Amino acid sequence: MKLLVPILALATTALCASNFHALNYNPKRQDGSCPNVYHVQDDLKALQPYTNKLRIYSVKDCNQGEPVLRAMENTAWKVELGLWVDGNDATYEADKQELIRLAGVFDFTKQVDAVVVGSEALYRKEQTAEQLAAKVREVKAALAKLGLQSIPVTSSETWPSYYQPLIDAVDFVNMHGFPFWEGVKIGGAVDKMFEHIYGLQKAANGKKVVVGETGWPSDGDNYGAAVANLANAQRYLQEFICRAQKENIDYYYFNSFDQSWASTNNASNVEGHWGIMLNDYVTPKFSEPIYTCDSSSSSSNSSNSGGGGNNISGNAKAGSSSPKCN
Repeated sequence: MKLLVPILALATTALCASNFHALNYNPKRQDGSCPNVYHVQDDLKALQPYTNKLRIYSVKDCNQGEPVLRAMENTAWKVELGLWVDGNDATYEADKQELIRLAGVFDFTKQVDAVVVGSEALYRKEQTAEQLAAKVREVKAALAKLGLQSIPVTSSETWPSYYQPLIDAVDFVNMHGFPFWEGVKIGGAVDKMFEHIYGLQKAANGKKVVVGETGWPSDGDNYGAAVANLANAQRYLQEFICRAQKENIDYYYFNSFDQSWASTNNASNVEGHWGIMLNDYVTPKFSEPIYTCDSSSSSSNSSNSGGGGNNISGNAKAGSSSPKCN
């Protein structure tokens, strides 16, 4: 019994850091090479203080589905498995066939929270809403044939690209929103994000709306009035998560690790700087506590109006399921 107190203290310390509903994750190494199961196991160990739920974008790219599922086997980890969709349907077909193969190797009912068909394929104009909706229905049928009809199937899209045919096809709406890419000042960023959440909630016909991606870069070029730096990254993280907790919004925060291999071919050189951990896979980017929430952390009007303000709070995580962190 003498060991009980230190063990509980360690558990509380871990839980105090594990305040992300879920994280986005790509297991590729920093040079862009493919991971093995030992790499993924090390990554899970590094991320374990923060969450037990991840999303990957493709089961076929680097054949990453298998090492991820193998590393999570017989653990409390959960994963959303992605199927990549682009302008070449052969990409989707390869991912779909790999998903079916993996379902014969692993017990999806233990580790798989959902399957995500495509990520921003409509935003990139590589599919129409009708084409992507048909792929969602096809994957749902394939899972049903395997007795896995209980696993939800969705698609991830930016908030303005989540058109009604896709909403009608998915089991829940998985939206992406980045006020940084709208050039919004940090002070109004979370209000802007929740305007988009509320808009999709109204269009979703009662289906659950989950934030599949959101975040703020800690370095790189500014985008309009949006400034990429560490202080703004932590402020957005805090204000968004506290409000999401208050309003019962599930989310997958972007991203787990900074990614040196991420594309820099865009209007703002920030793609390698979205992680909550640095690109060495072990060093946290932010000091603990990463964020603290109090009862005033959400909008003063949280009834889907999009109004109100946000406060950076005091020293305890009140109003959430997380333990008090001292």
